[in-house]
Amino acid sequence: MSAPTLEEDLEGALDGPAAVDGVGVPGIRRARAWLTRAAEPGSVGFWRWVDDVGPVAAVRALRAGTAPEGARALVGARAVEDASLADLHRAERCGARLVLPEDDEWPVLPLHSLTLAVVGRDGDVEQADRTTALVPPVALWVRGTARLDEVVDRSVAVVGSRASTAYGEHVAGELGHELGERGWTVVSGGAYGVDVAAHRGALAAGAPTVAVLACGVDRAYPAAHSTVFSRIVDSGGLLVSEWPPGAAPHRHRFLVRNRIIAGLTRGTVVVEAAARSGAQATARRAQRLGKAVLVVPGPVTSAMSVGCHDLLRDEDVGARLVGNAAQVVEAVGGLGVDLADPPERPARAGDGLTDLARRVLDACPVRVGVSAERLAAVAGCDPLEAVRVLPGLEIAGLVQWTGTGWRLAPPPRRRRDG
Repeated sequence: MSAPTLEEDLEGALDGPAAVDGVGVPGIRRARAWLTRAAEPGSVGFWRWVDDVGPVAAVRALRAGTAPEGARALVGARAVEDASLADLHRAERCGARLVLPEDDEWPVLPLHSLTLAVVGRDGDVEQADRTTALVPPVALWVRGTARLDEVVDRSVAVVGSRASTAYGEHVAGELGHELGERGWTVVSGGAYGVDVAAHRGALAAGAPTVAVLACGVDRAYPAAHSTVFSRIVDSGGLLVSEWPPGAAPHRHRFLVRNRIIAGLTRGTVVVEAAARSGAQATARRAQRLGKAVLVVPGPVTSAMSVGCHDLLRDEDVGARLVGNAAQVVEAVGGLGVDLADPPERPARAGDGLTDLARRVLDACPVRVGVSAERLAAVAGCDPLEAVRVLPGLEIAGLVQWTGTGWRLAPPPRRRRDG
């Protein structure tokens, strides 16, 4: 029995419900698969048109040449092509699937921010600047066994420069590991530098991590990260892409996919970013989506931290400085629940002293002992007051009686081993 044609699947989907037992009707699934290859994502007008008429009607109109002019211009010569069934089979062979907005697995809440960003925009179908537009995806190709909605429910994006420094890679790896230990999913782009360091940190903690790719989920780009991508899938993580299997990683696609990284997560952490960087662009998309923007500061002399510092100085972005995973979770976690502990401060012997005791201590000389009367004169207090606090200072190991007067206690000698 031959496989149904695209037109046959679309015809069968016209009168059916959007989903059956959580699985999209074959026609709807095939229609959205066709759209992921036919139209480059990121067009506000195209998404709104598909959302208005439905994916099945949109595909039929595009193939019949009756779609709005803007939609036909975006699809172009791809309208007469059909690789939807081959794409679905190719995905199945590599352990991937197409997740639709009609599926139970669709991350409704995280991606709702992208839907809200479209509200109020001009509904005309036109190809605007897709690299900066905030538009929901028509579908997502997902490789891995975990459910997409569950994996990204508590997730944070960790992004940064490809030409990262040792400092940036260390911080990204620590953040990935500590976030994973706290039960948070790290989402990044799988690129060189900060991205892969964050993924590896999460993997070292045995936690799931998500790589949002600018190519098909069956392709490893960069090729040097093929082992990392395999580990992500094998460790309960996911590879996610708007483009079908086999799609090439064209340069513009990296800029387009950044909105998915920002949209899927509760906040974006920028570890290192140059003056012009994709990481900085991702952070600004997160801000426009109402997500938290978190920034790790770097040396003021480092070109790889210029973008980070620009974000911190931009009042419109409202970026928050963070230095560890606890501070990240505090910013994106539950209100009053995921609070970061205050930084530890080393205790000193003089902590907790009264003002009088501190003045008497400051008046004590280092070598020669002096009388209480002399200490009182220097400290500006009555001699009897100085006499009352000196025993307590001696017990604390801060002052020492020499037999003729009081002086500061010498520091304890370091024990020599051997």
